[in-house]
Amino acid sequence: MAEDKYNLKNPAVKRILQEVKEMQSNPSDDFMSLPLEENIFEWQFAIRGPRDSEFEGGIYHGRIQLPAEYPFKPPSFMLLTPNGRFETQTKICLSISNHHPEHWQPSWSVRTALVALIAFMPTNPNGALGSLEHTKEERRVLAIKSRDVAPKYGTPERQKLIDEIHEYMLSKAPPVPQATPSPAPKEQNSNREDEAQVQESPENPTDEAAEETLPNPSVADTTTEERRELALDAAVQAPIEPPALRPNEHRIMRTPQHTIPRQADDRLFTWAAVVLTIAILALLLKKFMKANGHGAVFMDES
Repeated sequence: MAEDKYNLKNPAVKRILQEVKEMQSNPSDDFMSLPLEENIFEWQFAIRGPRDSEFEGGIYHGRIQLPAEYPFKPPSFMLLTPNGRFETQTKICLSISNHHPEHWQPSWSVRTALVALIAFMPTNPNGALGSLEHTKEERRVLAIKSRDVAPKYGTPERQKLIDEIHEYMLSKAPPVPQATPSPAPKEQNSNREDEAQVQESPENPTDEAAEETLPNPSVADTTTEERRELALDAAVQAPIEPPALRPNEHRIMRTPQHTIPRQADDRLFTWAAVVLTIAILALLLKKFMKANGHGAVFMDES
């Protein structure tokens, strides 16, 4: 690029020519950008999609327009390659662009702006001007297509520069990673295995099956007299408690009886207690008389 045809006294021209030299002497694998011969304030660029994102492997072309007051005012950016993140041929809104001049620093350069643009690619657009919200699958498809051919834009001089930059980026860009099918969730597989085990395994019989109560031989062989004596001994040793009610009697007591008054229930329990007390006293008297030798007489009289 011949410098003698430019006004080197212009601070903007002087700064731009310095950046061109720096870009050519220190190229990057992630981006490439050069100005037009006829207008050094217009740059063509291409960036590589950021790694570990849906843009990885893609080559995205664009245009930079530097203002006459550069570097004291920010440039404007426009994407030319469909990408699913920014609109094409539309000035995009970034903190490094002319949409936010309050954020721009004169120490920043075209190289700084391109590095920032790559970092902005996988971020959430949040409805910014010139942004798109395509799905990751759509962006991967566009990343693959972006490698096929450079976009068509502008004059033959512009197109020639775009094609040269595209060839350079293709030589540096790695292939687009292929999306691997995600394995089936382990939780579903484990659920299916558990269901199969349940269907194959027989039901375990419960150990709490009801058993029939067998008669006690020692009690069955005893005579009526011996059973009375056993009952009398138990009554003497243990305190007198009200008789335990059978299950049916519990249910009857819990069920409200509207036909029988409560006073009749109290009298019934009182008579039952009196009869039980008389029976126990009779048994005690009988045992006492038998122990003193009067058992036979008692039996005859009874």
